[in-house]
Amino acid sequence: MSFRTLALLATAAAFSLSAADFPDPALDAKPASGTQTAVLAGGCFWCTEAVFEIIEGVKDVVSGYSGDTKEMAKYDIVSTGRTKHAEAILITFDPKVMSYGQLLKIFFSVAHDPTTLNRQGHDIGPQYRSAIFYADDEQKRVAEAYIRQLNDAKVFPSPIVTQVAPLEKFYSAEAYHQDFAERNPNQRYIVAVSDPKVEKLKKMFPGCVRKRK
Repeated sequence: MSFRTLALLATAAAFSLSAADFPDPALDAKPASGTQTAVLAGGCFWCTEAVFEIIEGVKDVVSGYSGDTKEMAKYDIVSTGRTKHAEAILITFDPKVMSYGQLLKIFFSVAHDPTTLNRQGHDIGPQYRSAIFYADDEQKRVAEAYIRQLNDAKVFPSPIVTQVAPLEKFYSAEAYHQDFAERNPNQRYIVAVSDPKVEKLKKMFPGCVRKRK
């Protein structure tokens, strides 16, 4: 399959659902002062990073690994699919501007497909699984409640398979993975897979996209 065909298929899939299909979380985290963090996994971290780093209220996004040990947190090892790590992102955000629940809404509606087990498109393996690594009991409650809410509303044709697991540790990925989409706008994978997700965000939730200075 050519990358042009892959890009067209990815774009079609990306725009299959509208903002109206996704309710706001009925249960959300309480506003707090200062910044907070969220760790999410939804396929290749190049793509999830590209989506979340342009969201209003997000201060920083780091690509990395979560689910296994420090020794296993290396791309050439994780990419074999033989570790417990998932490619994940660490999001630092201002909860007064963008709540944890609203981040999850974007995670489920834009950033990835939460109904495919251990894969995102042509990326196959447990390292590409859908996962929410919660930092505390409140994040766990919000995540589990929103998954139930989406499943009950039958937003997706198949049940959500997102793993909800405690955050043990997040390990930053190698330097060349950071801000990959921004630094490599013409890379074929970015054009075919990442860009359609960014465009979907802009179309579905334009008010959430950071204003350019």
